Amino acid sequence: MKTIQIGSRTVGAGQPCFIVAEVGINHNGDLSLAKEEIAAAAGGGADSVKFQNYRTEDFIRDTALTYEYLSQGRKVVESQFEMFKRCELTTDQLLELKAYCDTHGVVFHATPSGAAGLADLMAIGVPVLKNGSDYLSHLPFVRAMGETGLPTVLSTGMATLAEIDDAVRVFRETGNEQLLLLHCTSSYPTPPGAVHLRKMRTLADAFACPVGLSDHTAGTAAAAGAAALGAVWFEKHFTLRRDLPGPDHWFSSDPAEFTALVEAIRSVEAMLGDAAIGPVAEEAAAREEYRLSCVAARDLPAGHVLAPEDYVFSRPGHGIPPAHAYLLPGRALAKPVRSGHAIGVGDLR
Repeated sequence: MKTIQIGSRTVGAGQPCFIVAEVGINHNGDLSLAKEEIAAAAGGGADSVKFQNYRTEDFIRDTALTYEYLSQGRKVVESQFEMFKRCELTTDQLLELKAYCDTHGVVFHATPSGAAGLADLMAIGVPVLKNGSDYLSHLPFVRAMGETGLPTVLSTGMATLAEIDDAVRVFRETGNEQLLLLHCTSSYPTPPGAVHLRKMRTLADAFACPVGLSDHTAGTAAAAGAAALGAVWFEKHFTLRRDLPGPDHWFSSDPAEFTALVEAIRSVEAMLGDAAIGPVAEEAAAREEYRLSCVAARDLPAGHVLAPEDYVFSRPGHGIPPAHAYLLPGRALAKPVRSGHAIGVGDLR
């Protein structure tokens, strides 16, 4: 499987999972809130904080379209156009947020919605691009992303395998091989039975590229599961508080949950270890203490010729193992041994 380079970070098999706190529009158009979220995400172990760099007109023209969502425990119905419009960020604001990410040691990146947004991000100097699931079938835009030469993450929510294949083909036709695919279920929040983590392996096998998860579940189980199945990128919506007004806060991770999921991913990574079978260094003492040996059944004098009734199988494990007991009958002792002594090769003539 290929790896991709994002700044100083190598992302791919054998590397720590790249963990993204997706602020998205959870800043509510407030730059101060956005900065608080960056600081909190960095403190929780995020490698990157992601925003959206869109122009509402790029994807919504019908101002009569409405969106129904939960906010502060109640149902809200409002104009999609108005909702997204109040959360737009200017190029100057994005630049300021990138600088703030830099000071906190996390990567800034964003999801653009058109040529202008893509140009903004290139001018700002982002090290990676993200294409949302809603834009996967926008093949001209996928091609434009590929033509930048930057590493690009394509999210695959709602997509068929054929649609993903079209997007991957168009991207690779640009000569850009720095591609990462995210499995995603576009349901907010996603119930456990709709996650289908095994799809990550299908994507990796089908397209020979690094894969990860854009997670919309509640809790940290999906994070641990994704890490166990080889996700090299993990993305989760992030908010300071779930009771803030807005469409995405209620199902996003707050700082406590985000910190816990980062810890879960890092713990699983440490647990995955080596596939080679054999005792590990930490088992050396246990191997001696818990394994069985051929142990003298009673006090035996030097020169005694051993018979099966002269030994039993017991701890500790630093003597001749039971598996090799067939070598003992007929052998004479080189020295006397006491009852309970683990018989070793040095005890035999």
